[in-house]
Amino acid sequence: MASGMDMKSANQTYDSFIGFVKFGTIACLAIGALVVLLISS
Repeated sequence: MASGMDMKSANQTYDSFIGFVKFGTIACLAIGALVVLLISS
């Protein structure tokens, strides 16, 4: 089992990863919408 210090570090890494995934998803959706708008015009 991981010690308390390892779990704190793991939780920080996980939180950072989830934040990047959320930002990346929003950015990809925005870029995709822009591409669709450019193609349709």
